[in-house]
Amino acid sequence: MKKLLLLGAAGAATAAVTVAAVPVALGAVGFTAGGILAGSKAAAMMSAAAVANGGGVASGSLVAVLQSTAAAGMSGPVTAAVATVGSALGSATSWLLTRKK
Repeated sequence: MKKLLLLGAAGAATAAVTVAAVPVALGAVGFTAGGILAGSKAAAMMSAAAVANGGGVASGSLVAVLQSTAAAGMSGPVTAAVATVGSALGSATSWLLTRKK
């Protein structure tokens, strides 16, 4: 029972941290509310996407989705998906670190 509570707590904590970290990570690579920062990794991604698409960034592409998320925030379903992945990773990591060898 104690281990189950630990796994649940680790999952919940990691879910919250993951949701909070997404905007920070997007900003760190250059996706901001005001647009893509010149000279950033996001700018390099945008350039590559534009070249691959004949001069423009396609709607729905990774670059477009990441920029939209940075500008408007995560939608409810995206937040839920990110939290689910974070929770699973936290619980799995906790399980791996606490299992008996």
